[in-house]
Amino acid sequence: MLVKNARLRKQEGFWQIHIQNGMFQQIAPTVVCEDTDVLDVDGKLVLPPFVEPHIHLDCVYTAGEPRWNQSGTLFEGIALWEERKQQLTKEDVKSRAWKAIRTQITHGVQFIRSHVDVTDPSLTAMRAMLEVKEEVANLVDLQLVAFPQDGILSFPNGLSLLEEAVKMGADCVGGIPHYEFTRDYGVESLKKVFEIAQKYDKMIDVHCDEIDDGQSRFLEVLAAEAYRLGMGARTTASHAVAMHSYNNAYAHKLFRLLRLSKINIVSCPTENTHLQGRFDTFPKRRGITRVKDLMNNGVNVCIAQDSIMDPWYPIGTGNPMREIEMCIHMCHLMGYEEMLQSLDLVTENGAKALNLADRYGVEEGKPANFIVVDADNAYELIRDMAPVLYSVRQGKMLMKRPHAEPELFL
Repeated sequence: MLVKNARLRKQEGFWQIHIQNGMFQQIAPTVVCEDTDVLDVDGKLVLPPFVEPHIHLDCVYTAGEPRWNQSGTLFEGIALWEERKQQLTKEDVKSRAWKAIRTQITHGVQFIRSHVDVTDPSLTAMRAMLEVKEEVANLVDLQLVAFPQDGILSFPNGLSLLEEAVKMGADCVGGIPHYEFTRDYGVESLKKVFEIAQKYDKMIDVHCDEIDDGQSRFLEVLAAEAYRLGMGARTTASHAVAMHSYNNAYAHKLFRLLRLSKINIVSCPTENTHLQGRFDTFPKRRGITRVKDLMNNGVNVCIAQDSIMDPWYPIGTGNPMREIEMCIHMCHLMGYEEMLQSLDLVTENGAKALNLADRYGVEEGKPANFIVVDADNAYELIRDMAPVLYSVRQGKMLMKRPHAEPELFL
């Protein structure tokens, strides 16, 4: 395949991209080749695929089952999921996950990390998602997190279920220390996470401090242990919304530890704006972690959808551009250069968190995975929330969308 007249982010002019055997062979202003499979993108922006670093594919499309979350709280969402979880079958989980993945593909996503609830004695969702992972391998990279929704030490046999899910084939070990019964349980649960990850050579992705409690400080425990063991690059803290409520003196002390540890942070802007601050009157906290401060302090941050129509978040489309739009508004990232940099939050930064850097990016010698958006530059893409026109996977067309220009009758 020869991709003609492409614009590349942070590069001037037009570029030609030659793909051979599913790899980027040559990227240059002028390319001479005899390839008859030509895609002329007419000056549109070519990007590496979007990365979805945090979603719950076992829960998608269950909003309203068995009833709607009326309070909008995280805790009611967990209670509702506990009821819905009793009805899970392998077919149920797989059909909903497949529906979400198809939708994500239309939005240019090719790399996904999904948390899967393993506080279920039968591990139904994990068994289903391991099959889905194999089935979608030619379409997307799917990483699975063994996620103990109801706790590791606070749920009967939680620790053994977590380890069993990892042995079955989960890519990451998860945790939820702020939801354990006590702080001591929370700290001990994180130690167990690291023990299992080291034992089976797995990555770590912990739901960490997803609560409006300024005294919930498990992030420092996670980062300190990652630093001690040299596992920071393979460790992710998801949500970290309590940081929204930390006093500045403590937060800036924490930034140093996070930077030294090389830990990754995932923020979920739409979900946590919806869930957090539910117990406040006014002023009402919105709960997104300190994305801008983290970026300015050299911490790898990415953003994620988290949910698509489940007990925690009743809407959602799987489009990473919605997360950028929410993030740049809520986190004061609307300086011109900040807006351009925000694209990193759904591309390169997410790839780094998923440990994909050696095979991610529009670069010669890497797999030919890329998207073409209906915009000439990053600013236009963000301003217009421009759609993805083409998604190419290892040099083969995965999705294409015709130009949809409105017809005006004036």
